Amino acid sequence: MIEILTPTELPRAKAAGALVASILQTMKSRSAVGTNLLDIDRWAAEMILDAGAQSCYVDYEPSFGRGPFGHYICTSVNDAVLHGLPHDYTLADGDLVSLDLAVSKDGLAADSAISFIVGDTRPPESVAMIDATERALTAGIAAAGPGARIGDISHAIGTVLSEAGYPINTEFGGHGIGSTMHQDPHVSNTGRPGRGYRLRPGLLLALEPWIMADTAELVTDEDGWTLRSATGCHTAHSEHTIAITDSGAEILTLPR
Repeated sequence: MIEILTPTELPRAKAAGALVASILQTMKSRSAVGTNLLDIDRWAAEMILDAGAQSCYVDYEPSFGRGPFGHYICTSVNDAVLHGLPHDYTLADGDLVSLDLAVSKDGLAADSAISFIVGDTRPPESVAMIDATERALTAGIAAAGPGARIGDISHAIGTVLSEAGYPINTEFGGHGIGSTMHQDPHVSNTGRPGRGYRLRPGLLLALEPWIMADTAELVTDEDGWTLRSATGCHTAHSEHTIAITDSGAEILTLPR
């Protein structure tokens, strides 16, 4: 299903996006050496519920997961890149953390992800990977607008990631979003320009470039959810929800 919002619905999507951005920035500020992933999940749950919103993850049960996710935020560390199931792990100096959050408020959802390094140690490889995903996300957003096509976004993202020297996995990518978290159209992190669905004002998209340092192959953790790099290399993930407008694309999950 491809859902197009009306102008009167867009303010609700903006409110959901602002909440997601606020929670992610709070979780980042609280994440330090010694922080437990389960504490991050608990803090996120408290902020979601206090805002009168609903988690998109707790009851989420897609074909690629093992049963309901059961937590409020995805916490992926180092070689984990997607769908990281919060568990009893204490963050260490130099850990590369990716937090992915989707929340529904007043019937509309927003989805965003950030990657950052914990502590004082800043491995150059980790810094470079985070920078590449953020630049790819910026390029993808710049390519989005009324009349553009999904392939234009995919090509813009893929060009940045490829030029930075990273392999690109096409199993998971961006997606439409609206009254539900995951909708059509799929937005691959590489593609050909001028192809795919033509963008229309009112369309919401979650764009999410993610990479692994030296492989495009994923493996699933024993928890049935967490996706890791097949080689054990580090990973990074950046995501924003955008709304296609008459003049371009508006980022709904930008920190205020």
